[in-house]
Amino acid sequence: MENEQFELVDRGEKRDTRGRVIQKREERERILAAYDESGLTQRAFAKREGVKYSTLVWWLKQRRERNRSAEPVRFEEVRLGSALEKPTALEVVLADGTRVRGGDPAMVGQLVRMLRG
Repeated sequence: MENEQFELVDRGEKRDTRGRVIQKREERERILAAYDESGLTQRAFAKREGVKYSTLVWWLKQRRERNRSAEPVRFEEVRLGSALEKPTALEVVLADGTRVRGGDPAMVGQLVRMLRG
């Protein structure tokens, strides 16, 4: 068996308790912007950039959640007519573009709560 030699190079990068490199936020954002422009699949982009696929997926998920929570909540007034009339159709459009339609306001409201929660 041959003797193998290894060299440990310390680049001064921050690491977590498991020894993984912690990317600075600016670097993560640069990588995500490059991914957006690349037109590649997540797996192909991660391989090209030398980033673990699971790490890229995690960064994208975090960004989606940050962007989702930053969306403003909009309210619109809805007039249903007199209290005796039942609406024939209701439609609620959520911030992500999801449309919920139905005839029973209580059921539509319950479905919207379930989708958001």
